[in-house]
Amino acid sequence: MTHVYTTEELITILDTERQACLTGQRLNLTVAVSGNPLIDRLVRPDGLQKFAAYCDFRATVHTYQQEHGVSGIIWRELTLKSHTLRYPQVHDQLIALPGDLNTLKLARSSILHFWAQVTLDMDCYLSLNNGKAFQAIAPGEIAGIVDRTEWASLIPHTGPHFLELILQLGWGQPDAADYKRGWPTAGSEQIHAVKAGSQPIC
Repeated sequence: MTHVYTTEELITILDTERQACLTGQRLNLTVAVSGNPLIDRLVRPDGLQKFAAYCDFRATVHTYQQEHGVSGIIWRELTLKSHTLRYPQVHDQLIALPGDLNTLKLARSSILHFWAQVTLDMDCYLSLNNGKAFQAIAPGEIAGIVDRTEWASLIPHTGPHFLELILQLGWGQPDAADYKRGWPTAGSEQIHAVKAGSQPIC
């Protein structure tokens, strides 16, 4: 019987391949520079070749996931303000299978409940222009965004005197949701919760 790689094994394989590409052990020599002399002076061909080699390999892994039904989900555990949540998240180098999307959708309510508990005394901001600007947002406005989305995820940034919790509200494939790459079939909005009187920095 053929061995089918697990989610964890695929993550390790991708990490190893990324390092090989970064150090120049893997290059996609078919990648050409843009042809624009101004851009070509700014971009090194070997950098493009390294990036393309890794993207090609990652696409192969995504095909493998689909063919063998290997989930892209990893499980996270987060404890804040005496509340603990275990929740699913699609690894940033893998894709979500249809079953993974269902798992994300089922976890949405528990993630939102946890968010409401731990951010009660925090200020919230909507990320604009891919995180380059922020706008204060009220709970009712957040509820309006929640109603338009399929799944939720959390990204914590913590320190001894610092807490910023990002609520990502998305739809479609999570790997295409960031930076509106898959718009309009995939996308997300990010809400940043920070200590009262503070501004988002992540």
